[in-house]
Amino acid sequence: MNWTNCSRREFLNAVALGAAAIAWPGCASAPRKDKNQTVRERPNIVFVLADDLGWAELGCCGNKFNETPNLDALAREGIRFTDAYAAAPVCSPFRAALMTGQWPARIGITDYLRPNDSKHLATDCLTLAEALKQAGYATGIIGKWHLTGYANHGAEESPPNVHGFDEVIVSENRGIASGSYFHPYHFNREIEQRIQPREHLVDRCNLEAVEFIQRHKHEPFFLYLSHYAVHTTLQGRKDLVAKYEKKPGAGKGNRAGKNNPHLAAQLELIDEGVGMIMTKLDELALAGNTVLIFTSDNGGEDRVTSNAPLRAGKSTLYEGGIREPLIIRWPGVIEAGGACAAPVSTVDFYPTLREIAGIKSPPAQTTDGVSLLPLLEGRKTALKRDTLYWHYPLANPHFLGGKSAGAIRKGDWKLIEFFDNGSAELYNLAEDISEQNDLAAKMPAKVAELRKRLAQWRKEVGAKTKN
Repeated sequence: MNWTNCSRREFLNAVALGAAAIAWPGCASAPRKDKNQTVRERPNIVFVLADDLGWAELGCCGNKFNETPNLDALAREGIRFTDAYAAAPVCSPFRAALMTGQWPARIGITDYLRPNDSKHLATDCLTLAEALKQAGYATGIIGKWHLTGYANHGAEESPPNVHGFDEVIVSENRGIASGSYFHPYHFNREIEQRIQPREHLVDRCNLEAVEFIQRHKHEPFFLYLSHYAVHTTLQGRKDLVAKYEKKPGAGKGNRAGKNNPHLAAQLELIDEGVGMIMTKLDELALAGNTVLIFTSDNGGEDRVTSNAPLRAGKSTLYEGGIREPLIIRWPGVIEAGGACAAPVSTVDFYPTLREIAGIKSPPAQTTDGVSLLPLLEGRKTALKRDTLYWHYPLANPHFLGGKSAGAIRKGDWKLIEFFDNGSAELYNLAEDISEQNDLAAKMPAKVAELRKRLAQWRKEVGAKTKN
């Protein structure tokens, strides 16, 4: 492969990262046309990712305790996907699927990466950031990467700047476990404080996001705002925690299993940041030419929140571990206030955003996802694909309770196959979203059908049964 070196844009008042950005050689891309066949400029793309945020946490998804007015407004102005799935029930494999459009099993990253992990996202993968950079986009990541081990822990490091990101801001260079939400941040001790008197991490990421948009207002840009919140250990800003502690039904402390005031406080700041982005886009007259996406990487930890009516949470292949909030706004293309029940997956963002950006060249690698553009434009209500897959092999059970397993959803049917004992569970999600009625014993033919298809898929993608 032919690589070129290019200088990193100087980031205003940011952390000096000191490394050269590496990018793929540029290629031309044609402007796309909208439904009326009028030429549309290449739209900006802002992808906002929350960490460990469950499906049921937003007001627009029915939550009555958390306050998310900006995300609720985003849903009213865009489309909300009710059956959006993370490609994995934990962090790193989701992010690998997002960057490549491939199932985590194909990439070989099926569990979260440890700080000293020998695995990392391979540099021969053409990432979403690299593809957009080829098409002339300015690219930036603010926040969590988690697709590598870290040199500070003795690992071979593969940071965002070697995967197509021009600007890498408030990103980690050490292990990120246990949370670190007030400056100084243990995951990157070189980050200098900008907000006084006490800087909260979500506030800092929000500030950097609107400044990135301001810097790149005259060119197409891809901003990946990847929040560390609401990953445990939860630490909300004191004033907001106090606000939620006073609400009726509030839980106590940052380990409250329902109506967690620390989670609500962190989520309010994420929501505030979405509002700041929306305001900035309006101020710069960019809202009409910007695709704004909000989602999460996996389900909420059910020890600090409730994913009800979904079962279980992060680290499991039950709905609470993999079904996510997903909202997309694109004024003039997406009809406001819509809801879509088509099952979609993390792997679909890659082909969708390539098509939105007008990238005509075929991808340089296998793409497992499908473009959602027909759904966004209202040309279709369903996709030709009707099957989604998960592969989550573990040497030992996850500390949150997840077990080594695989899963398949075909239509309304979902099967979970547990690798340790060979058992399987079968659910009809149209009738049993909470996965309380296991139909495996009553429907052995359906179990056999889905197990056979899941085994075929594992063979097709080269899935390994041990992580």
